[in-house]
Amino acid sequence: MIDERSTKDEVLEAVKDNGYALYYASESMCDDFDVVLAAVLENGRSLRCSSERLRDNYIIVLAAVKKRSDSLQYASPRLRDNYDIVLAAVQHCGVALQWASPRLQDNYDIVLAAVQTFRYAMQYASPRLQDRKNDFKKIDIKNKKLIDY
Repeated sequence: MIDERSTKDEVLEAVKDNGYALYYASESMCDDFDVVLAAVLENGRSLRCSSERLRDNYIIVLAAVKKRSDSLQYASPRLRDNYDIVLAAVQHCGVALQWASPRLQDNYDIVLAAVQTFRYAMQYASPRLQDRKNDFKKIDIKNKKLIDY
């Protein structure tokens, strides 16, 4: 078990095994790029234990959302407004659309990617796109039916 006195090597070993171990690490370890990257690669939700500075780091947040799309909720507002970060999150699971910025909740391509992985993601889209929900219907050719998101 690690604590605030643990060395970087000890913390790295712990977070590679369980990303949530970052919770027990010192403040300086929660602000260490290598430690936090290792933690989010093991469990994206460990982003919530990282420093504000690293919650605004593109590489860290992208790694986190690719592992767990719901880690988008812990990203900085700036990165919740980043097209690539949000697209990666909603392609993993569309429910992440709820944590995207209002600007990206109003982006057709982002919303389309979200509803393709979570059909009920339309509830998180902007009112403008919710009014256009018929544009998001998909034809399932194999089963010869229309899928309504």
